[in-house]
Amino acid sequence: MSEQASLKLVDSHAHLDLPDFQADRDEVIQRAGRSGVKYILCPLDISSQESLGQGFKLKEQRNNIYLAAGLHPHDAKRLRPDYFVQIKEMAAAGEIMAIGEIGLDFHYNFSPPDKQLEAFSQQLALASELKLPVIIHSREAAGQIIEIIKSLPYSGGGILHCFSESWPQAKAMVDLGFLVSFSGILTYERAAGVQEAARRLPLDVLLVETDSPYLTPYPDKKMAKRNEPAFVVTTARKLAGLKNLSLDQVAEATSANFFRFFRLKNTGSDVKI
Repeated sequence: MSEQASLKLVDSHAHLDLPDFQADRDEVIQRAGRSGVKYILCPLDISSQESLGQGFKLKEQRNNIYLAAGLHPHDAKRLRPDYFVQIKEMAAAGEIMAIGEIGLDFHYNFSPPDKQLEAFSQQLALASELKLPVIIHSREAAGQIIEIIKSLPYSGGGILHCFSESWPQAKAMVDLGFLVSFSGILTYERAAGVQEAARRLPLDVLLVETDSPYLTPYPDKKMAKRNEPAFVVTTARKLAGLKNLSLDQVAEATSANFFRFFRLKNTGSDVKI
């Protein structure tokens, strides 16, 4: 048995619902399984019926796909009350395990900052009402995100996904009950601050992800422009090197963190890949 085949990794954030995977979605999931990636969390876009439809289809077909849903900060200008109704219905039906991805992105500002702040705050309040964790997107906005979470009656924790900030922000989010998820950014030469945070954070608060189809890790990026869940192994291997651990130790720990946080049973033996 190969090293990868014996792994049981979780890709804690992959956008398998996107059109980028339309031509070979099944093959992508099968490659992930052969690489040791046994479970995948797919965050859906509550403003897109295409995203929701594809996500629910995936969940129906496979028992190793988990879903979340929310309004991304890029789309905050499209915020509508009926999105919250949909999220409540999905939560009541047990179709989603978190609200997300939500947050702030002051790098691109595809939606005005005031609209982002409104959508983020309202979705945090909804998560508190539904007693669901959140999946947070933060780009050049860590200070504001920490301040908002502290100011609201929200204590459900969640995942700070695709971490791209620095050690102080990571520690502050962990202190607020969040896990920190590392993407392919961890493998980039320019990511010294991200790597420092990975070294300093305790292993029991860490996750790995691809954020597929974006942010392909090195050296996979040399061979494939599109990222996919199978490549989360590369990020896990980088994390293992930073923490002086084996790949097996990181795979076991990050998967255990995921299942413990979401209170899920980790079988690992009967998943459909």
